[in-house]
Amino acid sequence: MSNATITSKWDDTDLDTAPPVTQEDLARAVHRVGLQPAPGKKTKISIALDPDVVSWFKHQSGERGYQTLINATLREAMQRRTLEDTLRRVIREELHPA
Repeated sequence: MSNATITSKWDDTDLDTAPPVTQEDLARAVHRVGLQPAPGKKTKISIALDPDVVSWFKHQSGERGYQTLINATLREAMQRRTLEDTLRRVIREELHPA
């Protein structure tokens, strides 16, 4: 490994001398959760739900927000369906060997 010193454009010991953040900097930024890039923005849609369904989600959501709870419920249903399909396929393969 080289003993070369990396130099920066500004003195990182004094944060007051840091350069201003530009729109270009923000455009290149990647939002991360831990070390992994976070999922992209959500897509806005318009959907008609029965009043009792909306009321139930609003009641259940508490502080989180009912739309967040609806999104989480739909995601769980997607994952459950995928797991269910996988289990059915594996059981069929085990019951009917090729």
